[in-house]
Amino acid sequence: MLATLHKIQLSMKQSSSINSSGKWSVQIAFCAAQCDHQTLALWAADCAEHVLHLFAELNPEDTRPVLAVAAARAWASGQMSVGEARKSAFAAHAAARESGSTTAAAVARSCGHAAATAHVPDHAIHAATYAIRAMELAGGDIETECIWQLKRLKA
Repeated sequence: MLATLHKIQLSMKQSSSINSSGKWSVQIAFCAAQCDHQTLALWAADCAEHVLHLFAELNPEDTRPVLAVAAARAWASGQMSVGEARKSAFAAHAAARESGSTTAAAVARSCGHAAATAHVPDHAIHAATYAIRAMELAGGDIETECIWQLKRLKA
């Protein structure tokens, strides 16, 4: 567990958004390190979905990020294979590259990492990190987002 916790903390510290709220990264990393794979996938989906409206406002016709969030949830409930979830993750990352906005790209990457959590649990923390980055780029309060994420993870 200590190795996983350290890996999660390093990942979160790489984000300038979370780095400015270091106390939250430690708490989120500690809680995430104690969760099972399915719980992490559902939490990652929650984090991505929380900022999904920022993508939809800029790219209303592109459903790939929405489908990636749905894939994360479907995998966690046993209704989708890892391979299918990974395809959704790749599609969301393609949407990020094509989005034309750093905010929308961060949201789509959050969604992609949520779906990719089916493959590797460590992707969950990236979904959270990109959601926080999207919130920051949109002018939102990152501390409020960190608190929201932590509460969802503990729920």
